[in-house]
Amino acid sequence: MFFRTGKSPTIQESNKIALDNGMNVHLLLQQVQQIRKSVRLPIILMGYLNPVLQYGFEKFVKEAARVGVDGLILPDLPVDEYLVMYKKMVDENGLTNTFLISPTTSEERIRKIDAVTNGFIYAVSSSSTTGAQKGFSTEQESYFKRLQDMKLENPFLIGFGVSNHETFATVSKYSSGAIVGSAFINLLKDSTDLESDITRFITGLR
Repeated sequence: MFFRTGKSPTIQESNKIALDNGMNVHLLLQQVQQIRKSVRLPIILMGYLNPVLQYGFEKFVKEAARVGVDGLILPDLPVDEYLVMYKKMVDENGLTNTFLISPTTSEERIRKIDAVTNGFIYAVSSSSTTGAQKGFSTEQESYFKRLQDMKLENPFLIGFGVSNHETFATVSKYSSGAIVGSAFINLLKDSTDLESDITRFITGLR
């Protein structure tokens, strides 16, 4: 993940630290190439569309596929624009593309996104800024249940506010998994032993 929409102060700070340390798209792809030598899990890159356009969309997807990226999440890429201008390039390079939905997304639009998705759907738990929280409201759980009842063709994962065992267990009741951002970044920032702390964090979520 190199940039993110609806950024919390935690993610804004992490973005600044990364940029101050020289992070850019070219360096990111180099790092993925190194990671792929020892990591077999899918690698999904998430970020705003503008850096990808500056790099060159076709060049980016080709390079991403070459170094071992499996998919993209570009939250500010409109679905219709994707279908007309970019889907062919993404498909030809064997990548998946994930769209975001929220509690205000209509059923018609969710169905459309489901129809053009070949990986998973990112279900944002609320329309506010992302960040860790203690639990979910009744309204949020009703939204999760509504998505579950739609029986979509693609799995959906829930993000925004997943930070502990309670919130992870809640979203897992309704979805295929959780997306954890701010809580994990806070862990990285405060850790003195990454391997031990990451293992403890993941175990605690489950």
